[in-house]
Amino acid sequence: MLSPSAQRFQDTLRSLGFQHAVLELPQTTRSAAEAAEAAGCQVGQIAKSLVFRGKQSGKPLLVIASGSNRVNEKHMAELVGEPIERATPDFVRERTGFAIGGIPPVGHTESLATYLDEDLFRFPEIWAAAGNPNAVFKLAPSDLEAMTGGRVAQVK
Repeated sequence: MLSPSAQRFQDTLRSLGFQHAVLELPQTTRSAAEAAEAAGCQVGQIAKSLVFRGKQSGKPLLVIASGSNRVNEKHMAELVGEPIERATPDFVRERTGFAIGGIPPVGHTESLATYLDEDLFRFPEIWAAAGNPNAVFKLAPSDLEAMTGGRVAQVK
């Protein structure tokens, strides 16, 4: 039995036509290293969801980065056309409907401009958050691109 937030995400996946299974683990998957250990994969295979905020527009921006990469905010600002900053936990929950550490790639409160780290496409399978800090799901990078409609870019 999944927790309410993980079940909500599982239902979203199904409604979008994806058959991936959400797994809730006894240990936290909040950080990329914890998630990789729990999933039994490399840190680079973790698709970490990071929410930023446009400094001028206030619009949310979702960057799904490889767990081994750090997002280059100056480079991302060039891609989106305005300076960006890390979003606060309250902003993240308000705009996505999920808490930091469990933000899935889709199923958010509002539509988010989404950028996908090109480095995720080096792997045949990746793992992403699924609604809470203990929930993950496995997918192919091409599935991530299909479900999010995100732009593949260099984010590091």
